[in-house]
Amino acid sequence: MFEGLCAFPLTPLADNGVDQAALAGLVGRITDAGVKSIGVLGSTGVYPYLSRNERHEALEAAVASAGEASVMCGIGAVRTRDVIANAEDAQEAGASALLLAPVSYHRLTDNEVYGLYRDVASASSVPVLVYDTPGTTGFSFTDELLERIARLPRIGGIKVPPPPAGTTASRLAELRGIFSPAQSIGISGDWEAAEALLAGYGVWHSVIAGVFPRYALELADAAMAGNAGTARETSRKSDPIWALFKTHGSLRVVAAIAEELGITGAHGLPRPLQGLDEEARSEVRASLELSGLDG
Repeated sequence: MFEGLCAFPLTPLADNGVDQAALAGLVGRITDAGVKSIGVLGSTGVYPYLSRNERHEALEAAVASAGEASVMCGIGAVRTRDVIANAEDAQEAGASALLLAPVSYHRLTDNEVYGLYRDVASASSVPVLVYDTPGTTGFSFTDELLERIARLPRIGGIKVPPPPAGTTASRLAELRGIFSPAQSIGISGDWEAAEALLAGYGVWHSVIAGVFPRYALELADAAMAGNAGTARETSRKSDPIWALFKTHGSLRVVAAIAEELGITGAHGLPRPLQGLDEEARSEVRASLELSGLDG
């Protein structure tokens, strides 16, 4: 599951928990498009805001609707005890891999983060993917720490944010010196996906694929095949959407897109998160028209 496109759907919410029917519809939409890897309860899936029971509801709906696609599940939490409990739940439900970010309130030290991955990897029977997302966790991995973590058993690789402009290829070379060829190096940040895949990153962990899976798969397939012109042109179609991702955050934008297209009802982001206001929603509608993406 650590190759090509991995689609990350929203976790639609209802008054009494997860809207399992809506989530099943999102996952079915992804698999119908031919996507073979799905990431549930990632940042787009608002995992830090969900109870253990809500996470279980989401994973149960996703696995049941995924067919032959592999499902990776986010398990991050503030306490290691809870992370391990989430990992156990995910494996029992049929997750093929686990996605772990170092979630915290008090800023973590490198030794504490190493201990987190050591403890979770030891308790897991499926691959654990390191989730490097300093924009949300506030934690920045050093290469020295990554080298320690990469040597742990069952570490399947890493999901990284977009590197600074002009360093996509050089950062990949550095990461390849840290992780083994058997470990995956994937990227998030949809606007950088074409360049990253063309440079040799193995996976695109995609937010837009949660609502436009056929479009995302077209982009990923072109880039993985080395068709640079097609991949870049396909990505440029979504420049208006990428701009909104950078301004408002991909979660709020993709939640608004799903509502605008009728893919979900009112997404109901978990408070204190709030959806876009009407002015921003008008920008979303305009971006969809400019991009030509219509579902």
